[in-house]
Amino acid sequence: MSYHGAVKVGGPPDVRELAHLMITKIAVGPFDNNAYLLRCRATDEQLLIDAAADAPALLETVGEQLATVVTTHRHHDHWAALAEVVAATGARTAAGEHDAEGIDVPTQQRLADGDTVRVGEVALTVRHLVGHTPGAIVLIYDDPEGHPHVFTGDCLFPGGVGNTWNDPEAFRTLYRDVTGKLFDVLPDESWVYPGHGKDTTLGAERPHLPDWQARGW
Repeated sequence: MSYHGAVKVGGPPDVRELAHLMITKIAVGPFDNNAYLLRCRATDEQLLIDAAADAPALLETVGEQLATVVTTHRHHDHWAALAEVVAATGARTAAGEHDAEGIDVPTQQRLADGDTVRVGEVALTVRHLVGHTPGAIVLIYDDPEGHPHVFTGDCLFPGGVGNTWNDPEAFRTLYRDVTGKLFDVLPDESWVYPGHGKDTTLGAERPHLPDWQARGW
């Protein structure tokens, strides 16, 4: 596998080719945001996860056939380029139902836990995780010919869950949802694509769950 996921702002994207889906990862903006372009190999339909920070870079990656932009959560760095990308492509917008009001660009498809988002013939499952924001979502592609692929926004990174700003209750709910909706139901091979920085797997992070719980972040 040539894909590594270690992209840098201003550098080239990295592309992962699966049997039914192509995943392009690009890093943009002052906060080193990751954006992910998913393309169905059967139909060429495309979906962008997080129109972050740099519309020209994203539009160069996307081209002209973008169907949907999914925003993982309401924080501005993850949708700063959304208006420009939507204006250029006509793509529909989607976000978690509890975070949609915090995104300045109107959300056309409000997503709830367990919903399905499609890109061509590929289905992605929505999971709602509470804590980093009230309505953050992750998207899970359960590859029928391989392991799951999990796009976690700012809910899960190498080394821990997303920032909960020293709020014990927010950490409790995020840790609960990350363990219950991801670690407890998906295999170790599941690949994690976070909203910033390098990728990881659930297997690499699983041994550290008790440490995260004990430290409270």
